[in-house]
Amino acid sequence: MLLAHQIRLDPNNVQRTYFARAAGTARFAYNWALAEWGRQYAASKADPTLKPPNEAALRRQLNSIKREQFPWMLDVTKCAPQLAIMQLGRAFENFLARRARYPTFRRKGIDDRFAISNDQSEVDGHRIRIPKLGWVRMREALRFTGHIVSASFSRKADHWYVSITVDCPDPPLPPAENQGVVGMDLGITHLATLSTGETLDGPKALRLLLGSVRRLSRALARKVKGSRNRAKAKLRLARLHERIAHIRRNGLHQLTTNLTRRFHTIGIEDLNVSGMLRNHRLARAIADMGFGELRRQLQYKAERRGGQIVVVDRWCPSSKTCSGCGYVFAMLALHQRRWTCPGCGVSHDRDVNAAMNLKNVAASSAVIACGGDGAGLARKCEAKPAPAKQESNSKVNYD
Repeated sequence: MLLAHQIRLDPNNVQRTYFARAAGTARFAYNWALAEWGRQYAASKADPTLKPPNEAALRRQLNSIKREQFPWMLDVTKCAPQLAIMQLGRAFENFLARRARYPTFRRKGIDDRFAISNDQSEVDGHRIRIPKLGWVRMREALRFTGHIVSASFSRKADHWYVSITVDCPDPPLPPAENQGVVGMDLGITHLATLSTGETLDGPKALRLLLGSVRRLSRALARKVKGSRNRAKAKLRLARLHERIAHIRRNGLHQLTTNLTRRFHTIGIEDLNVSGMLRNHRLARAIADMGFGELRRQLQYKAERRGGQIVVVDRWCPSSKTCSGCGYVFAMLALHQRRWTCPGCGVSHDRDVNAAMNLKNVAASSAVIACGGDGAGLARKCEAKPAPAKQESNSKVNYD
């Protein structure tokens, strides 16, 4: 299993300068390859005898010219430009498979990142070795044991992080307590409503610090562009957004760990989050919840404990269907939080009823996995390699 641990670094001024130069080299190589890709593709369309571009050929082309045209690239690790072009190749694979949009150019101050391969890095306790730089201190030790696959460095505000991907054997985590199958309905008043009747609130970090965001944003807007004061104001705002992201991620880690420890099978709905964000009255509240991150964490944590996440089709009328008799109340409006079933007369809480329906579909999916007949509305989700960002607070265990 591939697992990634994101750790904050503690570099000195020389190491910070190296990180900035390596990120700039990776960004330049990525943008150069993207422009060259477009030029070669247009040339291959005009002249069929020319080969279309690919990332391997672009890497060889850059290696052949960088000593004469870009000698400053030699001051940082060779992995920075090479892996950046490999990332561009994967971006085009996703674009051609219609999983992503056409790649765009990276920008300074926003896309400050680079990566090194497994043979170029070494981890020893609270430090990591980087080619042409040496050992850099980490705020905590690597939690996973196994073969290191890669290390990716990125900057958020003025802090540098490393995400170390490790190929681990089957992790020795205890299995879930198996309190049965549970359905989970997501919302904005309560982050999650369980079929057991429990309501779990999210951290709502942006709502909590929205006043500070507005104040710092106004202060930034008043500063003269290009001035030192504007750079300081921009950094203060970036630190605040970083703090908001950490609070949100910490709350989601605690919630998902609690659920995957208790339940072996969890049913959730396949929400169209991008479509929901088009509602400008609710977009900020929806984005503040982190539905996508919640689902991602549930997937890999359930897999580590031998559980499963059942994703119910987004067109399943979970809120409008009576969990008792199956009657579909098609006229249920969004503002109606409670409704009475015309079929059996049972009064339902909208969110609890939806969670009960998700639980029923998840239970039928478990029957299918055992060879029985089920509802056919669900699919099991396979987990992706998961960056398990850990905060410095040792009181919280996210495993």
